[in-house]
Amino acid sequence: MKITTWNVNGIRAVLGKGLWDRVRELDPDIFCLQEIKAKEDQVAEDLRNLPGYEHRWNPAERPGYSGVATYYRQLPVQISLGLGDERFDDEGRVIRLDYSRFTLFNIYFPNGQRGLDRVEYKLEFYAKLLDICNDLHKAGKQIIITGDFNTAHQEIDLANPKENSKTSGFLPEEREWVQRFLDSGFLDAFRVLYPDRIQYTWWTYRFGARRRNIGWRLDYYLVSNALMERVQDVVIHDQIEGSDHCPVTLTLDI
Repeated sequence: MKITTWNVNGIRAVLGKGLWDRVRELDPDIFCLQEIKAKEDQVAEDLRNLPGYEHRWNPAERPGYSGVATYYRQLPVQISLGLGDERFDDEGRVIRLDYSRFTLFNIYFPNGQRGLDRVEYKLEFYAKLLDICNDLHKAGKQIIITGDFNTAHQEIDLANPKENSKTSGFLPEEREWVQRFLDSGFLDAFRVLYPDRIQYTWWTYRFGARRRNIGWRLDYYLVSNALMERVQDVVIHDQIEGSDHCPVTLTLDI
């Protein structure tokens, strides 16, 4: 099974840049999009439909902001939107697919760069999600969390760690929350497979950052410890453009 995640930074814009052509090339069984910035009725039906896939969108209530969508070939047992907490769910950040062998979270995590109140909001979001995952693990479920975490975990995960030590996305308290997931039964699949590889998934549009490869690794697959043995590869498709993020694909023997 292949799962691809991509923060498209506006689905209407990236549809005009060949989004579905890229998806056909990558050929995922499940395709997770973040920051779609649109409601379904804002995209023509023939454009939002992808032959061979069903889909579910969870847009933000605020127009042109946030939102996630998941496209899938195999119908899940259950689909859930949000975290069950009104503090977070009007921002359209979560789609959960429950299959018999695993639960998949497609998440656009909050960005803390608008101020300290948003950093606190982001940390509360992490805490709520971890509570849910702890309960699922206790029930014997295997979990995959993917999407834009809006946090680089370690210094290897961004080009300029020292210069960004006081920047949201690399604050100690944000990094600590990623570590709490790793201390609670999850593994960072890419970093397990490639402990020393320097590769990024996001570049600012400014300063020619992508051309110079001054980036951050913000897009992850956290998998339950017991599921890691089924992970065959994690590929960062940093050659694919169309957004300030690039797609990332997880391949599982499942």
